[in-house]
Amino acid sequence: MIEVRQLCFTYPGKREPTLRGLDFQFGAGEIFGFLGPSGAGKSTTQNILIGALQGYSGSVAVFGQELRTFKKRDYYEKIGVAFEFPSFYQRLTALENLKLFRSLYRCRTESPEELLADVGLTDDAGTRVSRYSKGMKMRLNFCRALLNDPDILFLDEPTSGLDPVNAKRVKDIIKQKKAEGKTIFLTTHNMNIAEEICDRVAFMAGGTIRLIDEPKALMIRGGSKKAVVRYRRGGTLYSEEYDLAELGTNGTFLSLLREGTIESIHTSEATLEDIFIRVTGKELIL
Repeated sequence: MIEVRQLCFTYPGKREPTLRGLDFQFGAGEIFGFLGPSGAGKSTTQNILIGALQGYSGSVAVFGQELRTFKKRDYYEKIGVAFEFPSFYQRLTALENLKLFRSLYRCRTESPEELLADVGLTDDAGTRVSRYSKGMKMRLNFCRALLNDPDILFLDEPTSGLDPVNAKRVKDIIKQKKAEGKTIFLTTHNMNIAEEICDRVAFMAGGTIRLIDEPKALMIRGGSKKAVVRYRRGGTLYSEEYDLAELGTNGTFLSLLREGTIESIHTSEATLEDIFIRVTGKELIL
C-alpha cells in the first residue's frame, strides 16, 4: 500500500537533514506502528506521507503510484488523517462539524450520526465543540478521519486523553478497519497500544529507522530465555528462574509440576518500552 525508498528531507534553512534515507513498506490490512522520541522525524515522515510536505528526495509510492504525481484532491479522497491536536470550528456542534467536513468530499461518505454513535458521542452530537473535553475532541477527531471511508488511515496518538472505556472503543474500531482490509499508519508513544494492535512497529531515532519487526518477536528476542515460576509451599509464595531450554529435564521444575503447587509461569520477555530505550537511547516521555 505504501513503499518508501531512501526518503530524505531537509527543512529550508537547515544544514542537517531531518530524514536520512528511510526504507520501509506496509500493505493492505496492516497496522504499522511508528515509534520514536521527540525530534526523531516521525511527524516529518507522516507529513510527507499525507502530502503536506514537499521537496523530499527518494521515493514514496502510495497505491503503486509515486506520491509526487498525485493530484492532492484525488489523494485526500483516499486517506483519512487524525492529528494528535484536533482542530474544529468551536461554535459549531459536533454534528455540524462533521456534516461540514463531509460536504468537502466527492466520494461516498459515512453517516456522521453513526460515527458519533460508534464512539459514544450521540448524546453530545448537538453540543458545541467549545464545550467538549479533550477526550471528546479526540473521539470527534477520530470520526472525522473516518468520514470518507479511507483506504489508508494516518492516526497520531488516537487514544490520547481517553479513559479505558473509550480507548477500547477506538481500538476496536481500528481493529475492525484492519479486518475490512484498511491500512493504518499509527504514530504513538503508548507502548501498550503498539503492543496490542500493531502488526509491525518501526523504531526511529536521529532521522533513521533503527528496527522494524512484529512487537511480539521484538519482545521475545529482547528478553532472556528464562521462565519465572511462582509456587506455593507451606502457605508461602516462592519464585524461581529456570532456563527455558532445560524445563523438560529440570528435576526441580518437574517436581513442582507433579506436586501441583505452581501458581504461575511467565517467560522473561522484554517490554516494548525496554526495546524503545535500548534502540533510541532515550527515556519514553508521554
